[in-house]
Amino acid sequence: MILKSQMAVLGLVLGLVLGLGCTQAAPAECPAKSTSMDDIIASLNEAKGCDAAMKVFEACEYGASGDVQFGEVVEKKCEADFLDKAKASKKQAYKRELGVCDRKYRNQSGTMYISFTAFCRAEVAQRYSRQALKAKR
Repeated sequence: MILKSQMAVLGLVLGLVLGLGCTQAAPAECPAKSTSMDDIIASLNEAKGCDAAMKVFEACEYGASGDVQFGEVVEKKCEADFLDKAKASKKQAYKRELGVCDRKYRNQSGTMYISFTAFCRAEVAQRYSRQALKAKR
């Protein structure tokens, strides 16, 4: 049997949980024509630069292994800002960080961990892109 005081606490907790849920920002809408992989990849390729591609990736993610292809497009777009101009030590550091992403979830099962790896790699590429573009200015 639930007492009135327990009901009051439960109501308070429920109200807080529901209230917090309402304050979260709505996810960005995927700008691709549809949620098909081909349309999302086309949208990623059309993105103007690394940051724009990352926004498309975040908005259109599957949360599963399909994100690997999306992440690869983002990586290539971001790498265009720095990889060919980078010194050997910078390239080596970049590859090392990508390797950290590859190992981070390797012992986990489920396709969402494959998605996490794709996002980790894309975020590393984005960080290097931003550093290179900032150094250019």
